[in-house]
Amino acid sequence: MALVFWLDYKDSRGFYPERIRPLNAYASAPAEGATIADRFPSETFIPRHIGPNEEEIAAMLELIGYESLDDLIAATVPAGIRLDRPLRLGAARTEPDVLAELRGIARRNQIFRSYIGMGYHGTITPPVIQRNVLENPAWYTAYTPYQAEIAQGRLEALLNFQTAVVDLTGLPVANASLLDEGTAAAEAMALAYQARGGAERNAFLVSSDCHPQTIDVVRTRAEARGFEVIVGEHGAFDFGRPVFGVLLQYPATDGRVEDLREFIGRARESGALVTMATDLLALTLLTPPGELGADIAVGNSQRFGVPMGFGGPHAAFFATRDEFKRQIPGRIIGVSRDATGRPALRMALQTREQHIRREKATSNICTAQVLLAVMAGMYAVYHGPAGIRRIAERVHGLTGALAAGLRELGHTVVSDAYFDTLRVEPTDGSEAVLSRAEARGINLRRLDQATVAIALDETVREADVAELLELFGAEAGAVGQIRLAEEAIPTSLRRASEYLTHPVFNTHHSETEMLRYMRKLEEQDFSLVHGMIPLGSCTMKLNATAEMVRVTWPEFASLHPFAPASQTEGYRELFAQLEEQLREITGFAAVSLQPNAGSQGEYAGLLAIQRYHRSRGDAHRDICLIPQSAHGTNPASAVMAGMKVLVVKTDPDGNVDLEDLRSKAEESRERLAALMITYPSTHGVFEEAVREVCEVVHANGGQVYMDGANMNAQVGLCRPGDFGADVVHLNLHKTFCIPHGGGGPGMGPIGVAEHLVPFLPGHPVVPVAGEEHHAVSAAPWGSAGILPISWVYIKLMGADGLTLATQVAILNANYIARRLAEHYPVLYKGRNGTVAHECIVDTRALRGAAGVEVEDIAKRLMDYGFHAPTVSFPVAGTLMIEPTESEAKWELDRFCEAMTSIREEIREIELGILDRDSNPLKHAPHTALVVTADAWDRPYSRQRAAFPNAMTRERKFWPAVSRVESAYGDRNLVCACLPTEAYVEV
Repeated sequence: MALVFWLDYKDSRGFYPERIRPLNAYASAPAEGATIADRFPSETFIPRHIGPNEEEIAAMLELIGYESLDDLIAATVPAGIRLDRPLRLGAARTEPDVLAELRGIARRNQIFRSYIGMGYHGTITPPVIQRNVLENPAWYTAYTPYQAEIAQGRLEALLNFQTAVVDLTGLPVANASLLDEGTAAAEAMALAYQARGGAERNAFLVSSDCHPQTIDVVRTRAEARGFEVIVGEHGAFDFGRPVFGVLLQYPATDGRVEDLREFIGRARESGALVTMATDLLALTLLTPPGELGADIAVGNSQRFGVPMGFGGPHAAFFATRDEFKRQIPGRIIGVSRDATGRPALRMALQTREQHIRREKATSNICTAQVLLAVMAGMYAVYHGPAGIRRIAERVHGLTGALAAGLRELGHTVVSDAYFDTLRVEPTDGSEAVLSRAEARGINLRRLDQATVAIALDETVREADVAELLELFGAEAGAVGQIRLAEEAIPTSLRRASEYLTHPVFNTHHSETEMLRYMRKLEEQDFSLVHGMIPLGSCTMKLNATAEMVRVTWPEFASLHPFAPASQTEGYRELFAQLEEQLREITGFAAVSLQPNAGSQGEYAGLLAIQRYHRSRGDAHRDICLIPQSAHGTNPASAVMAGMKVLVVKTDPDGNVDLEDLRSKAEESRERLAALMITYPSTHGVFEEAVREVCEVVHANGGQVYMDGANMNAQVGLCRPGDFGADVVHLNLHKTFCIPHGGGGPGMGPIGVAEHLVPFLPGHPVVPVAGEEHHAVSAAPWGSAGILPISWVYIKLMGADGLTLATQVAILNANYIARRLAEHYPVLYKGRNGTVAHECIVDTRALRGAAGVEVEDIAKRLMDYGFHAPTVSFPVAGTLMIEPTESEAKWELDRFCEAMTSIREEIREIELGILDRDSNPLKHAPHTALVVTADAWDRPYSRQRAAFPNAMTRERKFWPAVSRVESAYGDRNLVCACLPTEAYVEV
C-alpha cells in the first residue's frame, strides 16, 4: 500500500480534496522485509509533473470506458506504429540528484572576461527585473497574447519595447521582437524583395562590415529563395547593377563608425531599400538610422539587461517606415479600444500573419522572444533616457581611454571614430596578444594575423581597462590613471534628437516604483499560475522550478556564444546528451539544436530536404504537398525554403485524403520535394494510414517532413523515424517544458534520417558538426541558454515518466471530450472513438440557434477564470482543447463545468430567457470597472456577469479591459505608447 495522508484542507482554487497524493505513488512495491528507507524512498519528480493521481486516473478511465492506460493507448495509437520497447533513457531521478549532475556540467564551463562583441555583450540585469520577470512564473508561463483582455500587462510591456525601438532607431513602426539579429536581417531582405524585387532586380548587397554570422544567415535564406547575395565593400558599389536591397552594419563589426548618408542616398535613388543592422545602446549617442535615410533597422536588444546565455534567447528588433507596416514580420502590438471606449492593447494587423495568409504570408514567424523583449523594455523603463545615456557615455568614454592608452604604447588603433569597439594592430601581432589574454582569463576577438578587436560594455570598469592595457605592455597598477576620454563620434553623427520621452520611461526609477509597476502589469495577465491554459496545439504544461532555476546560473548565462571550445566543455557535453536523448525519442540519426523557434525548425528541416535533392542533381524538385489542416507556419515555411505549395485535401474524418494525396504526388512526381504533415494531425487524431502516406511520398521521389507540434502525444509510444518520416522538428517549448514566455522564447531543433545528416545547419564562426555555412540562426546552438531546461525535464522523468506523461495527456483530452460531448459535438475522433492529446469541439450550430459566435464563448470563459482554447483553428467556428498531462482532474472538471454552464446560458438564449443581443456572452468579458459602475442597464444581474458560478466567488481573475475592438485598432494603427491623457476615464 502506498502511504497516503488524509487531510481536510482547502487548496488555492477553493476546492476540498479528500487527500493529497501518495508520496511514493509511482514507486515500485517494496520487497518483503524492506527497511523504512526502502519502503519510503526519495520521491521522484514524476508525480510533481503529472497532474492526476492514481485514483483520479482510475476515475477518468472509468468514465471513458477503459480499464487501463494501456487499453486507452491501444485504442488510440495505431498498432502498426507503436514502439515495442521502452525508451532507452534511464530511470526517473530526483530533483536534487539531477541538479547536482547539472552543477557538475556547469562547472566545466569557464567564465572568461569577454571583449568579443559581434552583437553579444556583457550586461547588468537589474535584480528587480531578474527576480520579478525572468524568474517569475507569472511572466514566463503565459502564452502569446491572442486573448487581449487577459494579457494587457504583457501587451503594455511589449508596447514599451516597441516604443524604445521606435525612439532609438528613428523609424515610426517597430514589431514586438524577432528571434535574433541574423534572422531579422534575413527578414529585412525578404521585405525588401517584396517591395522592390523582381526578375530584373534579384540581387541583395551585403556590406562586408556586417557580422559574419549575419552574412551567413542572410546567404542561407537567399539561396533558398533564389536571390543572389553580393558581399563586399559597400562604398565601392556603384549601383550600375540593380539590387533590391542593401544591408549595412552601424557601427561596423570592427567598431568603426561611418557617416553613411551619401551611400544611403545613392542606394535609395537606385531603387533599393536600405537596412541598417545596429546597436540600441550606441544609438543613444549616434544619429539614428531613420535620420540617416534608412528604410529598415534591425539588431539585438540583448545588451539591454539580457544575459548572453551562450547565444540566446535574446529579443531582436525590427523597425521600418510606415509604408511597410503591412509587410513587417512578426507580431506588432497596437493600441485599440474596448467595448466601453477605453484604450486597450492588442496584437495588430493579424490578417497579414502566416496563420491566415499561409503561403502568402510575409514571414513564417509564429512565436518570437516576448519574455526577453519584456526584459529589454523594462531595462529602458528602469534606467530611463538619462540613465541609458549615462551607461552609453561611460562605455564610450572607457573605450576612448583604452584607445588613448594603446596609442601611447605604440599600437595602432585603426579607426578614430567608434562607439565601444576598437580594431587594434598590436606591435607584436595578434597571436601574442591573444595568448597573453587567454592566460589571464580574457577573450578578445581575432580579426586576422595582424589585428584584434576589443568590445567594451556596461560591466567594464577602470580596472578592466588597466588590465587590458597590461596585455599590450602597460605596467601594472595603472588603474588610477584611467580617465574617461573625449567623444570619438564625428560631429555629423552625434545624436541631437530626443528619445524615451514618454512618461513610462521617466517615472519608475526607484526600485519601489519599478517593483510596483511590474506587479501592476503582472496582475493584468492570465498565466499558468492562475489556471489551466487549454490551448490546442500549444501544450501549456508545467514549467517546473527545478527546470527553470538554472537559467541564471553564471556558468550558463554569462558565456559568449563565440567563446573558444576549451571554455565551453560543459555546454558541449549537455548538447551531446540532449541530442542523444532526442535521437532516442524521435528515432532519427542526428539532431541539430540550432533552430531557435518551431518556425525555424520547419525552415531548417525543409532546407535540409532541398539541399539533399540538389546534391543528387534534383534541384528541379520544388513542390511541397501540404494538407488543408496544416499549421499556418507550414506553407509559409515551404515558401521561405523556395518551394511551391500544393494543398492536399482532408477527408470528412480529418485525415489526409489518400486518393487526393496519391493523385497529386503522382502528378508532380518529377518535381515533388516534400510532404509536410503534422502527427497526430491538427484535427486531434492519430491517422491510421500514416505509414501509407509516407510510402506514397517516397515512391514519388519526395521526402516526408513531420511537424512535431503534437509530439506530446508520441513520446514513448511511437517515433517518427520508425514509421516513415525523414525529418521532424520538435517544439521544446511545448513537449519538453521550455516555457512559452508569453510568446517566446522557444526552441525548434530538428531530427533527421541518416541521408539528411550532411545537410544540417552549420555556422561560420563556430563550425557545428564540421559545417561552416548554411546557418539558420545567429548563434551556433540557437538559444543555448534555455536548452538545459529540456535536459533537466528528460532526466527527471526518465523513460517511464515520459511515457506516462504522454499517456496521461491523451487520457486528459479524452476525459474532456467525453464530458463535453453531450453539450458540444466533438468534431473528429479516431477509429475507436478516441482523440489524441487534444480535441476539437464544434460551436458552429450555435450561431444560427442563438446568435452566439465562437469568440463569445472564448470571452465568456474569462469570466469563469479560464484562458480560452484555440479559437477557429484548424476549423473556423470551433475550439481546440489541449489540457496536457500536468492538469489535475479537479482542474479539468472546473473547465468542463464552466463550458457546461456556458452551454446552459446559450440554451437560455435559444429559449428566449436571455436576450439574443444583450446577454452575458455578448458582453463578455466583464471587468470590475463595468460591474461596479453606478449604472447597470443589462438584462441580467451583475452577479451573473462577474460571478457565474461558485468557483468564481472563491477565486476571481478580473480581465483588465472589456472586449477589445480589433478592427478599430487596425484602422487606426498606433504601435507606440499613448500619452498619459489618453487613459483618462471616459
